[in-house]
Amino acid sequence: MQTSPLDGLHDVIVPSQVSWWPLAPIWWVIIATLLLAIGYLSYTLYRAYQFKKAKRHAILLSNQYDDDAQQLHILIKRLVLHYYAQSAASQGTKQWCNTLNKLTGQQFTELELMSLYQEQSNQTALATKLKLAIAQFKLKEPLNV
Repeated sequence: MQTSPLDGLHDVIVPSQVSWWPLAPIWWVIIATLLLAIGYLSYTLYRAYQFKKAKRHAILLSNQYDDDAQQLHILIKRLVLHYYAQSAASQGTKQWCNTLNKLTGQQFTELELMSLYQEQSNQTALATKLKLAIAQFKLKEPLNV
């Protein structure tokens, strides 16, 4: 008796659907990696936000002292004291002028800074310049280069 080779074949049985749970170990690794990356990114952004907190506060205060050049100068001194060493905030006039020029991008002269300690009624130009200097204050500029 001659048998056909097709007689030995059986019907294809479709396997039952595979459940998605529990997850494979590689998915747990991917999820853990993503959670760690999100946590690290959140922590880094929070630290950057907190680092710039003093500058944001100084900008808000500078809006209150629109024409008071002495108060604006004190705000810049406080910013330098907060972000840099105390020696940077307690320099002589010439070195302080160089530090301000480097940290703010503005061009202050010794005469302008000395006018803060004299009794003058018209310091609006200097106040505007100091207010702009607070807004442009650089937080990570190396001072001793």
